[in-house]
Amino acid sequence: MPDVLKATTHPLDWQRLHWLWITLVVLVLDQWTKGWAEAALRMYQPMEVLPFFNLTLAYNEGAAFSFLAGAGGWQRWFFAGIALIASIVILVWLVRGRDSRMVAAALALILGGALGNLWDRLALGHVVDFIDVHWAGYHFPAFNIADSAITVGAALIILDMLLGGRGHE
Repeated sequence: MPDVLKATTHPLDWQRLHWLWITLVVLVLDQWTKGWAEAALRMYQPMEVLPFFNLTLAYNEGAAFSFLAGAGGWQRWFFAGIALIASIVILVWLVRGRDSRMVAAALALILGGALGNLWDRLALGHVVDFIDVHWAGYHFPAFNIADSAITVGAALIILDMLLGGRGHE
């Protein structure tokens, strides 16, 4: 095999699938908390937890910040397709095994979040949100555990890049 091809091909490291326990924890916690929110909360009726933090049930038919929420229904399948493709890419990235443990954990978090919201879109037609953070009258868009896992995972990947990138432990 030419050296160019050797440098660009990497065998799959199936042992890196052990990181999927994080994905499973995120998925179970996300679905459990969404089920609790639907059972315990009333739509758009805030339950104050702290002066800057409410629990408020909301449904999002769109993407982040309710992007395309009122698009007529086609966006459900569009965003589900994106989530499915992203999940496959993340899983392949994870088993390629070229990144640090921080990136592997980050990918597992992102995958769990993507699958949690994908499940909502396929089963319910919308994503269940219930975490409402606010300050001085400004409310950040409601979110959920899946969204939090995706955000933390993305932050960890950025942190890994800032700390020297691939292979940094």
